Amino acid sequence: MTNFGATILDASGLRLTAQEKALFREARPFGFILFGRNIDTPEQVRALCAELRDAAGHDAVITIDQEGGRVQRLRPPFWRDWSPPLDFVQAAGENAVEAMYLRYRLIAHELHEVGIDSNCAPMVDVAGTQTHDFLRNRCYGTDPRQVIKLGRAAADGMLAGGVLPVVKHMPGHGRATMDSHFDLPLISASYEDLIAVDFAPFRALNDLPMGMTAHLVYEALDSRPATLSPVMMQIIRKEIGFDNLIMTDDISMQALKGSIAVITHDALAAGCDVVLYCNASLTDRARVADAAGEMTHAAQLRAERALAARKVPDDIDIPAVTARLSKLVGEDVHG
Repeated sequence: MTNFGATILDASGLRLTAQEKALFREARPFGFILFGRNIDTPEQVRALCAELRDAAGHDAVITIDQEGGRVQRLRPPFWRDWSPPLDFVQAAGENAVEAMYLRYRLIAHELHEVGIDSNCAPMVDVAGTQTHDFLRNRCYGTDPRQVIKLGRAAADGMLAGGVLPVVKHMPGHGRATMDSHFDLPLISASYEDLIAVDFAPFRALNDLPMGMTAHLVYEALDSRPATLSPVMMQIIRKEIGFDNLIMTDDISMQALKGSIAVITHDALAAGCDVVLYCNASLTDRARVADAAGEMTHAAQLRAERALAARKVPDDIDIPAVTARLSKLVGEDVHG
């Protein structure tokens, strides 16, 4: 079998254009990611997912950002509207772990029903007083021990629902005082502090099938952003112990400077397995696909291992789960 293309790409609209089909047929990307512009009705999303997999020529993973709150692509009237994770955890109180499992089991159900089999969550960045507003209420808490429990519950809920979790942002985005969509955050914390707090959730969840990098500079360790840093990738692989598939965060984000072809090359050379590239022209998507080429042998093995973690969803009573979750958090979570 030919190795997958070392990319995760996106579509421009509700259905694929002829040019996109041709590109994806040639590039054979490992997977795809959906955005709000790709979402209309359940029937349309199912059709788009089928088109994407047909164009790629394999049962490609299709992921999405469905955290809840500001970052969720599926919304009413067809899907539930979720509160931000930090608000949700606070509302659930001592029931937060069970509530988080049920929340992400319901999210998995909504995703799997329309052909989406991955979610870019759990986000186990540990919040602090300095955490930028773009990230803070997407976090699960300020105590790494609690974040670990909640992240595990979220991941287990998704896996039970047939959806692959993507743990992010490795090795920890919580200290960022800038939004990496627009700037490159610099983290001045010592290696000891990073190990004790920021890295801890990722080490505890290093068995999850996929992870996503952070576009941050950890000044005590390297001058390059983690996504492009062989030093940081070795820390993720060895110190944190994450030997499953690692995807970059979107390389179109402004934290990374330079040509997209060079960024693609540098991310893969640093040790990432696959490059995520979003919100770009067809020409630029083709340029990234060409620069990325096929997955390495090691990356292909990790990709196949991740895909093998997709399971048939367990049999649950959705109305009963919904009622239980509503009781736990004291708010209506009905779709």
